[in-house]
Amino acid sequence: MRVRFGVLGPLRIDGGRTPGPAKHRTLLAALLLSAPERVPVGRLMSVVWDDRPPASAESVLRVYVSALRKLVDGIRTVPGGYLIEVAPDDVDCHRFERLVAGARQARAAGRVAEAADGFRAALGLWRGQALADIESSVLRRAHAVPLEELRLTALEERVELDLRLGRGAEVVGELRALVGAHPLRERAWVRLIEALHQAGRRSEALGAFQDARRTLVEELGLEPGAELTAAQQRVLYDTGRQPPYGDPERPAPGGRQPPQGSHQPSPDVVRPWGVAGDGRQDGGAVSDELPPDISDFAGRQPALDWIHRTVREQAPAAPVHLVLHGPPGCGKSALAVHAATGIDLPDGRLHAALGARPPGAVLEDLLRSLGCPDGAVPPALDDRIRLYRTMTARRRLLVVLDDAADEAQVRPLLPTGPGSLTLVTSRSSLPGLEAARAYELGVLDEDEAVAMLGGVAGHERVRAEPEAARRIASLCGHLPLALRIAGSRLARKPGWTLDHLAGRLGDERRRLDELSAGDLAVRGSLALGYRGLPDPERRLLRELGAFSAPDFASWVLGADLEPLAEAGLLQSRGLDEAGQERYGWHDLTRLYAAERLAGEDGGPGGVLALRAEAILERTRQARASLLPAEPGTGRTEVHLPGHDDPALPGDPALETGWLRHEARWLGAERRFLVATVDDFYRAGLYEAAWRLAFYLTPLFELGAHHDDWHATTAVGLDAARAAGHRRGEALLLRGLADLHRAEGRTEAAAAALRAAQPLAEGLELARITLRLGLVQALQAQP
Repeated sequence: MRVRFGVLGPLRIDGGRTPGPAKHRTLLAALLLSAPERVPVGRLMSVVWDDRPPASAESVLRVYVSALRKLVDGIRTVPGGYLIEVAPDDVDCHRFERLVAGARQARAAGRVAEAADGFRAALGLWRGQALADIESSVLRRAHAVPLEELRLTALEERVELDLRLGRGAEVVGELRALVGAHPLRERAWVRLIEALHQAGRRSEALGAFQDARRTLVEELGLEPGAELTAAQQRVLYDTGRQPPYGDPERPAPGGRQPPQGSHQPSPDVVRPWGVAGDGRQDGGAVSDELPPDISDFAGRQPALDWIHRTVREQAPAAPVHLVLHGPPGCGKSALAVHAATGIDLPDGRLHAALGARPPGAVLEDLLRSLGCPDGAVPPALDDRIRLYRTMTARRRLLVVLDDAADEAQVRPLLPTGPGSLTLVTSRSSLPGLEAARAYELGVLDEDEAVAMLGGVAGHERVRAEPEAARRIASLCGHLPLALRIAGSRLARKPGWTLDHLAGRLGDERRRLDELSAGDLAVRGSLALGYRGLPDPERRLLRELGAFSAPDFASWVLGADLEPLAEAGLLQSRGLDEAGQERYGWHDLTRLYAAERLAGEDGGPGGVLALRAEAILERTRQARASLLPAEPGTGRTEVHLPGHDDPALPGDPALETGWLRHEARWLGAERRFLVATVDDFYRAGLYEAAWRLAFYLTPLFELGAHHDDWHATTAVGLDAARAAGHRRGEALLLRGLADLHRAEGRTEAAAAALRAAQPLAEGLELARITLRLGLVQALQAQP
């Protein structure tokens, strides 16, 4: 009989069965959340006993598993752990994630009503707080918190679709409850303001903005972000009220002119699409629209110097377009505002938050900011572009275009006036943007990172614990957004030491959870970039999340990784010693990719299993270039190129070049392959783990990489034993003996060879026995 399970609320088993005592419920929940993947025994012990398992934990765990098997079917023992065989749709959390993914696909295809219904169906699966009756804080941190974040995000996305369908009045009550429960989520406040505005309740919408601002200032010491401020501006000027919300082709009815600002263009009467007699565009005041500068801004002096130097050097006869690009959370927006605050051009400073907004919608806002009255904004995009170019042609403006998606979005928004300056922030370098100069932002250096942490948390606290401050900076990857969040948490928790926060951040499983304060979240910043990718690139990023290495080449996934670099989620590291394009990523991006892989694809096991064959074969070929083949150590006989390889017909020059290339390839891939041994082992791919560890031994021996040799041999031995592969264990023990002998530890080498003898047979036993004789001869020497 088909049984359904629920974890989106108290643990539930359909059919009226009682889940049992607390630890039994925790164990079952852990298996269901990871289904159908294996959960290692160590992980289960950590979950069931909340990171404090007793000495008898493993045997007690077997008792709990036995009890659960009497309650539910499908619990299986597998090497190194347990799993439950259950269809993903029979566990409500997996069904929820599938429905959310389907709703997003429908939205991307333009099926708005279908997408809204999909989100509604997904959210309808929730019966309360996820894992409501589970006591394990380890399990709740790892699963309940991400599920709750996905629920809130799905709710916000569904409300956005409801607004596009004209249902603003229907969702006001729901949104008031949401901001009441989560007052620091800026996006929820944005949706409430939009819903009230759409319902014709402008005064309440403006009151909601004031409530949001008061909450953010009191709780976080931060002014509202660009999206929240833009929502207030739409209410003030009564624009963008009609559904679909923000439609660029729909002129806003009944709006009013923005208030007067500090910059006063020509006071001539406005004539639609006209230019005043002095050559300036007709219009009223232009406001200084820059968001407030960050008072504790730290670092980035080289970037600021570059901006100011470029502005000074650029010919005054042409506009200047600068692109600040870099990965999510690196502080592009803050730098643009900080730099713009120090530049005063005579005709105004404008700011536009782009994101996924179409150019037409942004142009409507910019035209109004330039003084174009209601009724004068043309409905057609081409006409808006022409009007904007005319209005900016004789003005010296500073325009900040924040979070640009691509060149096509930016081109219509560039002012044309000589001496104007546009600062564009983007995750991409926007290489196709004509006449633009780009500056890549990376992470902060250590001193800048610590200074930024001190600026938010308090310099006295940082000076009191300098080592802990440096550790926090390192765990944040020197990423400005992460540092600001960490500092905000410390500022709100005066009783916390920096060492305490460093300890919490040290757990990779919950680091992204810790780096969240209100609506500021590293996860949210990364999610914006992820959601903006096409489906194939999203899958690529998730698949990379299966690997723990800090850098890699495209051959790993057999796909072009450049689109992810253009999106700012990977960083190009240039060509490695083997001539391959190499890519790296921020550690927090790696954690996010792994999290998405677990949430959408069930974890790394499938990806690693799919790629194991290619990784093993490529490494085996490189090994064969360094050592003669040993029959039976791979699936095919290995031969040296040039001996009977038709591609290299015995030419010594060609052979030498090929061998040199393979050695360079192994050198370039060493860190990746060492990390992948661990990845295979953690995923339960024991055969792949021990084989890869074995294939790497000549690289370690020739390069004297003894630390890597020790580490991979230890993991490889555990993997061979877990797989029950006696010959694999013997091969690795033989390699361990070679390592000990290279280190001058002949007694340890002899012990490893004696341990290998009972496991080997035939030719391999002869090799081991011969090595043991050589080691004993060395021991006998005076």
